[in-house]
Parts: sequence; C-alpha cells; structure tokens
Amino acid sequence: MEFIDLKAQYQALKPEIDAAIQSVLETMHFIGGTPVTELEKELASFAGREHCITCGNGTDALQLAFMALGIGAGDAVFCPDITFIASVEPACMLGASPVFCDVEMDTYNLSPESLERQINAVLAEGKLTPKAVVAVDILGNPCGYDEITPICEKYGLALIEDAAQSFGASYKGKRAGSFGRIATTSFFPVKPLGCYGDGGAVFTDDGDLDKLIRSLCVHGKGPGGKYDNIRIGLNSRLDALQAAILQPKLKALRNWETDARQTVAKRYNAAFAGKLVTPYVAEGCVSVYAQYALLAKDTAQREQILSHLKEREIPYMVYYPTPQHALPVYRERPQYGEPFQNANDYCARVFSLPMYPYLEEAEQQVIIDTVLEALNS
Repeated sequence: MEFIDLKAQYQALKPEIDAAIQSVLETMHFIGGTPVTELEKELASFAGREHCITCGNGTDALQLAFMALGIGAGDAVFCPDITFIASVEPACMLGASPVFCDVEMDTYNLSPESLERQINAVLAEGKLTPKAVVAVDILGNPCGYDEITPICEKYGLALIEDAAQSFGASYKGKRAGSFGRIATTSFFPVKPLGCYGDGGAVFTDDGDLDKLIRSLCVHGKGPGGKYDNIRIGLNSRLDALQAAILQPKLKALRNWETDARQTVAKRYNAAFAGKLVTPYVAEGCVSVYAQYALLAKDTAQREQILSHLKEREIPYMVYYPTPQHALPVYRERPQYGEPFQNANDYCARVFSLPMYPYLEEAEQQVIIDTVLEALNS
C-alpha cells in the first residue's frame, strides 16, 4: 500500500503522459518551448489569473515572489505557524524576518486574529517594517481570505497565497492560486498537481510583476534576452518534459481527480465522525485534501493508532510534527508573546492517512478498519 500512489495515477493517464514525453523527445527542445508556454496559459486560465510564470520548484516560486516585491533586510513577513519551512525560508535568505502567527483550530490555516496581533506587536516594537503575509492553504484547504485580505489592506501588506498544497481547491467560487497580489504553487510529485521531478509556478494579475518575475527566472534577463542582464536573478525554469507531463495531469485534476478526492474524504469522514476530529471545510469551499489529516484525542492516542498502522504495514504521516516557531532554526526568533496554543495542540494530535484520487474503496476500508481497531483496543 502507498501513502500516495503515483503509479496508479500513471497507469490511468499512461497513454497521454507517454505521448507527451515522446513529443518532447522528438523535438529535443528540453528548455522552454511550446509545452511550457501552453502549460502557462492553461494554468493561468484554470486559476483565473492573467499571468502564470512557471519555474524550477515551489520554493523558487516563493523566492521569486519575495524578490519581485522587494522584500529584504528589516522587513517582517508574517506566516502561519503550521506549514513547511519553505513558506518563509526564501524570505529569510533575502534578509527578512519571519513572524509566525497561530492557526485556526478548525481549518488549521492562518488565524486572522493572531495575524493582526502579531502585526501590531511588530509595529509597537518598531524594529521591523511589516511587509507581507504568506497565507498557506494547509493540507489543501483554502484560507479565510474574506478575513485575511482586509487585514493586509488595512496595514498595507502584500498578500502572497501559498497554494502548494491547494491547487485545484476553491474558496467561495474562486480557485486556489487566484488570491493575493501574487500566488505560488509547487509541482512536487506528491502535490495535487505534481510532475515527475521538481517544478513550480507564480501567478499574478499584474503585468509589470509578470515581466519582472520572468526576468528574475532567467538570470535577470533584459529585453535583449539572457545575455542582456539588467538585474540579479535566478536560474529557475520548468523544463519542457515536466511541462508536457503536467498537461494531461492538469486535465485529470480538472475533470475528475478533485471530485474523486471528495469521494475518498467522505468515506473517511463517515467512518471517523464522532471518534476523531475530521477535517473541517468551510461552507462554499472545496479542499483538494493534499493530505487527509485527523486529530486524535491526545498524543498517547495518536501513538497508539500509529503503532497499530505500522504493525499492519499501512503508511501514515504526521504533517507537521513541530510548529515553525519551535524549529531549532527559528527558536530564538522573537515570538511577540503569542502562545501558539492552537498550533501546539495541532502538532501534538495530528496524523494523516493515505489519500489520493485513485484509492480503491476496498483498500480504503482496510485502512479504516485498522484505525477503528486501534481506537477500540
């Protein structure tokens, strides 16, 4: 059994993926070209954005966003305490300071109340300039943008949507990737839309930002091309093979995979209702369940369940075992008095079960029965 079975997806899409790869091999154009430009148009249309710029990976996508917004030394970048380090790591590389915020206990996404408290704490201290907010759609579930966006506007902060786990999800009729001045995503293989290597993308409706980010992607190139360097940039491009692979995968995500993820999640929800804390999705929203995360009663119950799963050779994961503020690299950073109560509670209780659109009902029932056995033992 696989935690995320990429082989099952490949078998379902094999003719289209093989043909896409073969077409690139026949042209021998591996960098840029038609597959990349076509994919960017399809991604922009899918997300409801004017522009999409593909790049080398999801972390680069965030770094490009920070660079394009001029974020650097002396700036504060606000981020939820529950995420992967890549959400704010590139800002640190540019000299900015991460300021973590607690999460909401139902969605596990950025808490608007904690965000505003942390902004005011930074302003009161007077050492950093609040510059940007990274809203992470954790586990594939969109953030509360109706509450977060006005806070960003109130304090003049750039909103960046980190849709690495949520591409294909939607918030009140708008797709993930459509929020903020800039949005980013990752095509790491196990993401809801993943390639067979590394890849990422940046989304914006701002034509000037589009031009700037395209320049930054290719060594700061100018109008004269890659040898007309007008700024310091990166070498971050999505190669043609990955772009070709992503085209049939995007079609599958749009046409049936997102719906199939809902079916799998509903079976889990029905089995565990009243026994464990199941994922909450706000009214009018659709999660793509990049991970199906449950909360146990406490750490002891979680360990009992995980031990039983391991014994039966059923894969599981803990996303994430440590909140960002408690990571060794960030432990000495100012926390501005925020207790991170929800984030700490989440990390002590969370675990995730196998989740992908091709998970067969019979195999899923084995997973469900094993968890229920652990709860009843």
